[in-house]
Amino acid sequence: MFASTVKADDHSTCELPMTLNKKIGSMKEVCVITGGGSGMGFAAAKTIGKKGTYIIIVGRTLNKLERALKELRNEEIEAEAFACDISNRGAVDELVARASEVGIITSVIHAAGLSPNMGDAKTIMEANALGTINMNEAFYKAMHEDSCMIDVSSMSAYLIPSIVIPRKKYKYSRIDKDLFIKKMMSWINLFPKKLRAGVAYGISKNFVIWYAKTDALKFGMKGIRIISISPGSFETPMGELEKDRIDEYTKNSAIPRPGKVEEIAQLFEFCVSPKASYLTGVDILCDGGCVASREGAAGLRKKGIPDQ
Repeated sequence: MFASTVKADDHSTCELPMTLNKKIGSMKEVCVITGGGSGMGFAAAKTIGKKGTYIIIVGRTLNKLERALKELRNEEIEAEAFACDISNRGAVDELVARASEVGIITSVIHAAGLSPNMGDAKTIMEANALGTINMNEAFYKAMHEDSCMIDVSSMSAYLIPSIVIPRKKYKYSRIDKDLFIKKMMSWINLFPKKLRAGVAYGISKNFVIWYAKTDALKFGMKGIRIISISPGSFETPMGELEKDRIDEYTKNSAIPRPGKVEEIAQLFEFCVSPKASYLTGVDILCDGGCVASREGAAGLRKKGIPDQ
């Protein structure tokens, strides 16, 4: 059944069925999904893949991707896996080269990221902020008119106090990436050590929204749409690591439950489709009304009105 091996990078390989291998020469529509091995990225891969788009799922390790790839192929979705450290620009360039080789890149969903429980402050900042810079810069060069890029942020970008956000320092991401990370970490290191990972996460996700918005004009000059989507609490492996915090958020939300990954996958699918051809330069908050409920409750308390 398997006729050839496609090398994704120096550390990863995955086999392609002969039937797929024969089609590689034709210009198929390609969707690249980082964080595609699980959670909402994997759900998006299934939803978009069933529409006939060729899927490239991307993650840090091939092992998790292979399990996801097998499931996609069992559902007759054309797909391959690519192991990539998105904080490494050279690795992202290799991903772009592979996607361009397969066909026309019609959509990119950059859903990879680290939560506060998955690394220290610097690692989180490099994965979430620097990773977004690398993905946007690299794919901008390869994407064409009528394509769409989605940078996935988080509702944490809305919940972090504005006084904590060093927004004036974001501009350095357009000047010198190393200097940008240095300035971010200098600010984050002012906070107590036990808070730094959480602060880095909130700042990095706020930065993702800013970066996507400020990329909109540049992308638009090539006819490319770019938006960010900020998920709230969803039933994902990452969500399991934050279960206690998620329970606290969802019980007081307008929709008092975590979201299902299939729900946000449908949003991803719509946003990259031609149906959303006038949508760009915005962030979409998909959180079951969590942020709105917190703001509403705070407003009632200011007026001395009980919120329960």
